[in-house]
Amino acid sequence: MNDFQDLYQEIVMDHNRRPRNFGKLEDATSFANGFNPLCGDEINVYVKLVDDEIADIAFNGDSCAISKSSASMLTDGVKGKKISDAIQIFESFREMITRKPGEDFSSDILGDLEILSGVSQFPARIKCATLPWHTFHTALTENDQSVSTE
Repeated sequence: MNDFQDLYQEIVMDHNRRPRNFGKLEDATSFANGFNPLCGDEINVYVKLVDDEIADIAFNGDSCAISKSSASMLTDGVKGKKISDAIQIFESFREMITRKPGEDFSSDILGDLEILSGVSQFPARIKCATLPWHTFHTALTENDQSVSTE
């Protein structure tokens, strides 16, 4: 394995074993449920909005290591951000993860989230990585709705 693959595996496994912001956020102001019928992954995203900022965020559910790690990294990446900035992060992440092999990608807002760029090489896992993100976006824009990868 090369250094990037080693780092990717280490970070994904760390976020899977010790997910950040895992649990139900009792005082959430927004919520969405996400489901991937192909593999059975289910994620709930809870967001507490104060003014125009994500004051707190949490997730729970049953999912694979990629989905859980992606959700954990998502919550770390958007907590404390303005809603507009969080939506830009979502859009940049979606662009990164769904690009075709060989397409260049550059972002100055994703930071550590770019470690998940390797998922784009495995089409069967893209929905696993994006499920928490689409669920988060739905919580921000449609509140109390469900989203599916299909």
